[in-house]
Amino acid sequence: MPVYRDDAVVLRTHKLGEADRIVTMLTRKHGKVRAVAKGVRRTASKFGARLEPFMVADVQLYEGRSLDIITQAESIGSYGAQITADYPSYTAASAMVETADKLTEAEGSLQQYLLLVGALRSLARQEHGAGLTLDSYLLRALSMAGWAPSFQDCARCGARGAHSAIVVQVGGLVCDDCAAPGSPRLDVQTIALLSSLLTGDWDHAESTAEKTRAQATGVVAAYTQWHLGRGLRSLEHVSR
Repeated sequence: MPVYRDDAVVLRTHKLGEADRIVTMLTRKHGKVRAVAKGVRRTASKFGARLEPFMVADVQLYEGRSLDIITQAESIGSYGAQITADYPSYTAASAMVETADKLTEAEGSLQQYLLLVGALRSLARQEHGAGLTLDSYLLRALSMAGWAPSFQDCARCGARGAHSAIVVQVGGLVCDDCAAPGSPRLDVQTIALLSSLLTGDWDHAESTAEKTRAQATGVVAAYTQWHLGRGLRSLEHVSR
């Protein structure tokens, strides 16, 4: 079908020529799509603002040989303005869309789309702290991609917890028998926070101390970058 419609969240954009942009989107039904939005850099463009990063739109596209062409865009979630107005939210959102871009390189999924849209909506509404929202998103997105961390039983041998040694390369907490010498140890509060971020227990997550959140953030960042196989440039700028 040469013309199709889908809901999409904008991950990133690149300039093309004098007035056009290449827009990379994660869609509800068609996975990750790269398409050309013609004339959107002109001030008279009808839908340029709807195709900025962090925006969610109902788009109509025409299938092209190498890149599809965006012919219409109607706003569904105008999250860009609220997110970019708050630096912690902006840096968190940047890390989210970069992660989604990498996780959906081969093909997208409805679960990844819905998770990203929900996380961006939460950031825009400032429902929770930006750092907590980001860490929760990263853990859930990796779990959906097949890298679910274990914060209870041993990630290597399955021995029932509780354990305190963390080995991100293996997949989470490990028992003393499986822990390599010098493996980092997590306290009970940090383990509980990581579990809460993974399951969405926001009441507990928001009651934690800053020191606990900082340790959990370090674990999430290390876990994310290891399993993605490459660094996330946006994480360097995340406001904590």
